[in-house]
Formats: sequence, C-alpha cells, structure tokens
Amino acid sequence: MTIEAVPICRKGLVPLLALVLALGACDTDTSGDVSPSPFSPWREEGGEGAPGSFALSPNAEAGALSPGVRSGKTYELVELIDLAQRTNPLTQLAWENARQAAFARGIAEGTFLPFISANIIAGRQDIVTPVRTLGGGTDTLTTTAEGATPALALQWLLFDFGERAALRDVAAANLDAANIAFNGTHQALIFDVTRAYYAHGGAVGDVRIAEQALANSRAIEEAARARLQAGTGTSIEVAQAEQLVAQARLRLVLAQDLRRDAYHDVVESVGISPTSRIRIATSESRRLPSAGAVLTDDLIKTALARRPDVLASFAGVEAARAGERAADAAFLPKIYTTAIAGANNTTFQTGNLPGVGAQQTASGILLGISIPVYDGAIRANRRRQAESATEAAISVLDQTRNAAAREIVVASDTLRSSLEAFEASTALVSASRTTYDATLEGYRNGLVPITDVMAAENGLLLARQARTDAHAASLIAASALAFSLGDMTSRDSPAAALRR
Repeated sequence: MTIEAVPICRKGLVPLLALVLALGACDTDTSGDVSPSPFSPWREEGGEGAPGSFALSPNAEAGALSPGVRSGKTYELVELIDLAQRTNPLTQLAWENARQAAFARGIAEGTFLPFISANIIAGRQDIVTPVRTLGGGTDTLTTTAEGATPALALQWLLFDFGERAALRDVAAANLDAANIAFNGTHQALIFDVTRAYYAHGGAVGDVRIAEQALANSRAIEEAARARLQAGTGTSIEVAQAEQLVAQARLRLVLAQDLRRDAYHDVVESVGISPTSRIRIATSESRRLPSAGAVLTDDLIKTALARRPDVLASFAGVEAARAGERAADAAFLPKIYTTAIAGANNTTFQTGNLPGVGAQQTASGILLGISIPVYDGAIRANRRRQAESATEAAISVLDQTRNAAAREIVVASDTLRSSLEAFEASTALVSASRTTYDATLEGYRNGLVPITDVMAAENGLLLARQARTDAHAASLIAASALAFSLGDMTSRDSPAAALRR
C-alpha cells in the first residue's frame, strides 16, 4: 500500500511546488513608490509633470473650502462670538477629544465585566488510500470525516487588587481634563474674537483719523493757495502744503491696509472661510471700565480655582497618581475564572459503508490565580516611570499656577496703564485741537508761518491716534483681565468685563 501511495504523493507535490515558486516570484519591494533620488521629484502613479518640477497633482476634495459667510448684516460682538462657537473647527476638535476620552472611560469600565465569546469550529477531511484489488489491479478507498463543534466561552477577571480601578480612575481624570479643555477652548475662543473685534474697532478709528487728517491738510493747502493769490504767501508754502497732503494720503492708505488686516483677523478668529464678506460693528463708542479693585491673594486664588488650564493640570496630577496605583497593583496576584460550554457533532464514513456519527456535549468552569514572580524588572520600571510622571505632573501644575497668576497681575497692570494713557491722550487731543485751530487761523491772517501749522496738524494727528489706540487697548486689556480671571465664559462676558 505504501509503494502505491508514492506516485499519488508526487502528483500532489507538483502543484504545491508550483505554488511555492509563484509566491517566491511575488515582489514586495516598495522602493519604486518614492522619488528615485533626493533631488528628483516624486510622481504619483500615472502622474505626469515637467522634468525637474516638484508640482503635485491637484486634489479637489482636499482643497475644498467651506462656504463663506456673505451677509449684508452688521455683526455685533455678541453675534460674532455666537457664530464662532457654532462654526469654529477648534470647538469641534475639543468636543471630539472629550468624546474620545468618554469612550476611553467606557472601555475602562468594561474591564470589570466578563468577556463572553461564541466560537464554532467546522471542517471536513477526505483521505484517499490506494488498495490492491483481488484481480491484481489498484483501486482507492475514500474515508470521510466531518463535524462541527460550537462552544460558548467565558473569561472573567474577578479580583486584581485595584489595578482595574486605578486604570478607571486614570480614564476618569483624563475625561475631566478633556471636558475642562472643551470649556477652556470656548473661553479662549470668546477672548480671541473679542480681542480681534476691539483691534478692528481701533483700526477703523485710525482710518477715520487719517481721513480727518487729510481734510485738515487740504484746508492748510487751500489757505496756502489763498495767501499766494493774495500776494501774501509764497510758492514754497504751497509746495509744503502739497507735501503735507501727499503725506496724509499715504497715511490714509496705510491705515486702510491695517483695517483690512484687522478685518481678516476677525474672520480668522471666528473660524469662517477667509472668503467671507461680513460687516463688523465699530467699538469706538464703547464705554471704558474703571481700573477695578486692587488684586489680592484671595482674589487670585479664587480665579486660579476656576481657570481651565489650572483645572486641567490638576486633573493631570490625579491621572498620574492613579497610574501609580495601577503600577503598584501589577505586583499583586490576579484571580480569574473561565467557563466553557460546547457540543461536538462528528460523522465518520469509509467507502460505501454506513457512516458512524457521534454527538458529545461538554461544560466546565475553572478558577485560577496568577502570581507574578519575575518579569525582568518590567513592573519595577513601570512603577518608577509612573512615579516620575506624577512628579512631572505636579511640576506642570505649579508652573501653570505661577503663569496664570502672572497673567492676572500683568493684565491688571496693563488695564490700569491703558486707562491712564486714554485719560492723558484725551487731554492731549483737546490741547492739540486748540493749538491747531489757533495756528491755522493765525496762518490765514499772516501771523504764523506754515511750518507751525504743519507741526500743529501733525501733533493733533498723533494725539488722536494715541487716544484711539489707548481706547482699543483699554477694551482689550479689560477683556484680557476677565479672561485671566476665568470670567470669559459666555458671549455676554465681554460686556460684563466693561462694567467692572
């Protein structure tokens, strides 16, 4: 029987060898998927391009912009904040991060429950055996075995001395940090929009001042031409006046450019498409706040206790400490149970003989304990790593507290300085206006030279710009103080910050 089986085995060996050779011919070399050299452009499959060109094939889906906002409506600050909270991608990202942290906590909770799986193994096997017939020939005898074994298995970690509980605490602390960061993202977004809005208002004011300065320069030019026609002036005075007008035009162009930049900053802070076209209300008439109460240690501590960055850092410390507990529990035994229930249905048949079937059922439950003995110091190093992570998290918390307290103090000082600058520049504008009006009238009557008028006009321009800039800086400083105190929490917070 063995001698007769050899040719059949050789026949089966041929396709097997062919399969091996075919697999050996398969090429998994991916070096052709990159540029052939550091100085040659990469071409995607089927791509074409000019020699030496590093241009990429356009992808319309990748370059698709979200539709911009085009509205004839004039947006107030409250409406811009509301639009930002609904459309800015940063809020969506922070929300998704919080959701992922929630899912991670759910995974940690699931480790306390048993793992149940349903399994089935089924198969069929045919064995062909050559046999010698009575007539001296050769025949084959086929033996068939087939069956299926379904089973239900249970695995359950019953007790692990707090390792899973510690990992659950890690996930819970990370979830707290993600939720805090989500609210913190909204607070930062509110402040960013507010800051850009007030800066835009200052830029609009600078344009208005530049337009007034141009009008004043033209008035001086008209006075110079009138004196020249009356025979009391000179062409030099006219040329100087024309120079003053040209300088005023240039200042207006530059101010308009800065206004456009400020507009784009508002659009960027809101998070809408840069192709958007919206109208933004001015903030020039906003009432300024008072300097506010003197900062005390209790006020700073109260502010730190609600700041998102401090709270998130504190949650990081809690997560690190829970990680330490998990690392300690890894040194302790684990008690688990395993259970299985299954059935076996098998049929065995040889040639034309009747088949023989067998059905069996089996069930069992096991209780085990796993005691860690040696692992090459892996657990010890993990515990040291967890201890180091805790110390690092505490350092981050201390640094965050100090930085936050410094921001509060600096914001308070900045607000006080900005308000003082606004008060001083207001007085300067009044004095400069009086000086300009007097010198212009004196020049028209031939009492003062044109250079005095030009100097007075320039002084008035600088005073007005200083007042406008101080007004915008005061609004921004008041918002920055509210943000540093953790009070920039809703779209109504910027207005509340000005009522301090």
